[in-house]
Amino acid sequence: MTEDRPTPTGPAAPELTIVESRVYRGGNVWSYDPSVHLVVDLGILEQYPTDLLDGFTDQLIELLPGLENHSCSRGVKGGFIQRLREGTWLGHVAEHVALQLQQEAGHDQRRGKTRAAKGHPGRYNVIYGYTDEGVGVAAGELAVRLVNHLVRAEEGFDFDSALEVFLKRAERTAFGPSTAAILEEAVSRDIPFIRLNSASLVQLGQGVHAQRIRATMTSKTGALAVDIAGDKDLTTKLLGSAGLPVPKQATVRGAEDAVAAARRIGFPVVVKPLDGNHGRGVCLNLESDDDVREAYAIAREQSRRGSVIVESFVTGKDYRCLIVGGRMQAIAERVPAHVVGDGEHTVSELVDITNADPRRGVGHEKVLTRIKVDRAAEGLVREQGFAMDQVPPQGTMVKLALTGNMSTGGISVDRTFDAHPDNVEIAEEAARMVGLDVAGIDFICPDIASPVRETGGAICEVNAAPGFRMHTHPTIGEPQFIARPVVDLLFPPGAPSRVPIVAVTGTNGKTTTSRMIAHIMKGVGRKVGMTSTDGIVVDERLVFKADASGPKSARMVLQNPRVDFAVMEVARGGILREGLGYDRNDVAVVTNVAPDHLGLRGIDTVEQLADVKAVIVEAVPRNGFAVLNADDPLVRRMRRRCSGSIIWFTTSEPGSSVRDFVDGHCRRGGRAVVLEPSDKGDMIVIRHGRRAMQLAWTHLLPSTFGGTAMFNVSNAMAAAGAAFAVGTGLHEIRQGLRTFSTSYYLSPGRMNQVNVNNIDVIVDYCHNAPGMKVLGEFVERYAAAKAGSSDLGKISRLGVIATAGDRRDEDMRELGMLAAQHFDVIVVREDERLRGRRRGDTAALVAEGAKNAMAEGARCRQVEIVTDELSAVRHVMARANPGDIVVVCVDQHGVVMNELETMTKQAQPGTHTADSLADPDLDPNVMSAAAQVSGEEATDQDLAEHDAEEPEPVRS
Repeated sequence: MTEDRPTPTGPAAPELTIVESRVYRGGNVWSYDPSVHLVVDLGILEQYPTDLLDGFTDQLIELLPGLENHSCSRGVKGGFIQRLREGTWLGHVAEHVALQLQQEAGHDQRRGKTRAAKGHPGRYNVIYGYTDEGVGVAAGELAVRLVNHLVRAEEGFDFDSALEVFLKRAERTAFGPSTAAILEEAVSRDIPFIRLNSASLVQLGQGVHAQRIRATMTSKTGALAVDIAGDKDLTTKLLGSAGLPVPKQATVRGAEDAVAAARRIGFPVVVKPLDGNHGRGVCLNLESDDDVREAYAIAREQSRRGSVIVESFVTGKDYRCLIVGGRMQAIAERVPAHVVGDGEHTVSELVDITNADPRRGVGHEKVLTRIKVDRAAEGLVREQGFAMDQVPPQGTMVKLALTGNMSTGGISVDRTFDAHPDNVEIAEEAARMVGLDVAGIDFICPDIASPVRETGGAICEVNAAPGFRMHTHPTIGEPQFIARPVVDLLFPPGAPSRVPIVAVTGTNGKTTTSRMIAHIMKGVGRKVGMTSTDGIVVDERLVFKADASGPKSARMVLQNPRVDFAVMEVARGGILREGLGYDRNDVAVVTNVAPDHLGLRGIDTVEQLADVKAVIVEAVPRNGFAVLNADDPLVRRMRRRCSGSIIWFTTSEPGSSVRDFVDGHCRRGGRAVVLEPSDKGDMIVIRHGRRAMQLAWTHLLPSTFGGTAMFNVSNAMAAAGAAFAVGTGLHEIRQGLRTFSTSYYLSPGRMNQVNVNNIDVIVDYCHNAPGMKVLGEFVERYAAAKAGSSDLGKISRLGVIATAGDRRDEDMRELGMLAAQHFDVIVVREDERLRGRRRGDTAALVAEGAKNAMAEGARCRQVEIVTDELSAVRHVMARANPGDIVVVCVDQHGVVMNELETMTKQAQPGTHTADSLADPDLDPNVMSAAAQVSGEEATDQDLAEHDAEEPEPVRS
């Protein structure tokens, strides 16, 4: 604290505002776990830490006493209160209030941090964990409002009312007790889950191992069994045919038919809907015709199909037996909703006192349900000799419902270990007869500890999707951990729940590396799901065409039931926007980090960009691997962030400092992929400790263009390291790399080579300066090799180049300068999406950089601007002569490849080139649609949620 701070008078008005909010659904730059990120601006409050705000701390503690449990950075209970009294800034206060608000809603969240935003005095990054993202965001908004209110009271703001609204919202979106119990057990076993809707439909596990639950109904629950359990008449007949004790019953569709059935069965009887649930419409102990007629109307209203059951009334206590996988797991005695007189309060007052129990809520939101007083309850009270405004004697039990359902306000008593073995066997047989994997068997008998065949009793219902809360949270007795056998049913001990995930990132190289890894794993029989900037590919089928390098695409892959291996291309923008979208990856591959997309989303330096890319390295578990480029200093530093093992890959020559570093790693038992030069060429070698295993000659890999494309050599080494990390055999890795080519089928838009009328055309996604540097080096080597084997004389090099409009001006000029070093003629075009620039501005900056390089003696002779992509391609092809090399850096690769194919066919009617693209994807109409997907229309669906950055070249 400085001495020139304001005196404790407080600001004129509160100014804490939320500038930006973001929800991370996986690991992110701030946390390993899902988090809410608020950028808040304190305004004038930057000058007022909490010790200068009179009464602020005391008022805050009075409203949220739970803050006293926050340890904060002190690490002890009450640490945050100490910070408040010593003086801390209000952004930090908002973080803790947001966490405590979630605690009030029953969400146990304690993770959070607040950091000043660099370059923006008074702005802070507030990050805190969440259980439900909607509740988490709402907690942050209410926290900011409360802090402002305590600084200067907001007219009309009542915190208690606002808190009640917040809690009701949390209750609406929260999982019910049954679902929550299963998910808690799944998480304890490291089984991941994905919520599939706003209710209780949840996927447990990933890909081919996935199972689904909806409350206590599972993927293994048969639809036929559910239908049988829903038909109470059929259920009773099936159980009766197996010799199980069931009441006499009849199905009727009219009041008089019900009376007749009751007379045949014999009074007293029960009337209930044929296909009801939760005890709704059930009327018990009916002893006259009039009672049956009245009960019929009630039951008919709750029957979906209009049929009503009349059955004999079995006297005794109400027991629910839970059967999971054919075995009894828990038994609860259900006591109907009631109050017990104290000699002071009326029945109505006793109900209010009972409902004030914090364990009681509306419906199934809490472990107990509030007692509802309706006409039926009032009538039942009168039958017991009381009125609602009458005071019952002390100790007198007054029932408010006949059935013991928890949903009508009943309570439960655990009787799991009291049941007689005969009764357990009967309940298990009933579940098997109906065919349910998870069943609730309702027993009525004098005592579950005595055999019902001797004492009397019967099974009155078999329920599909039975509630768990009477077992997990009994009012009396020990809770039973019944979620365990349910999860055992879905994932037997030792059964996998996760698919291997390989995450690939880097400035350049990630798309091709991802495709190489997917190709290798396809060769060993895996059903690979892959996300990339081109779309989502499942088992070599393009199922979604768009920039799919974001977290939502990752979740789409993990939800696909065919996928048993996932390869995720992870882009910078997706990490910054939503995090990874999953909790961890088994292998992380980082190809390189170079200046690109700087100046966006707060990333201004290449070191900050490296921190973003390192998120996938931090997501590697202790038994996982990070495959890192040892040639890149920024990537080398990421080793300190990895909990698992490191596999280095390097193209450095033996004897270099980088190679010495990698050799030392291997001598200590580590793994690496290196190049061993010889007079026959470069050999890719996998090293594990002191063991060296030769993989392949670089010039024999189709993707390397005879070894001249060093960036693809590096990509192949990264892919080999990743495949080796997941246990793939050496032969399978070698075969995968030998059969992976840069044809349009295997690697669309990445170094696709097409011969158009004897002009060598290479189509690639190169949109940044680092990519242009390695592409230019390839052009030099490729042109030299071609000139040595050609008798056509001088070979010219022509390039069509472009960059995205959201890059910095200096990045655009640098792209042009680098291109001018390697091409004789440059045609500058623009992408369809301008990204905030006016048409022609981006091209002008790129051309300016090329012309500056020409003035300094660069190779380039001429620079032209043709902004439209197809027009630029036609223009450059018109200028090229046979034998020349044309490099087209594309935006819409399908459209460009279709145009090149058309040029070839026009020159040679009825013939096809060796790489002819007779592909339905190249139909002009389809290409037009593809252009839209990668352009404006895609923003409505996926470009808004996926990364907006450009697909990168094969290195990228």
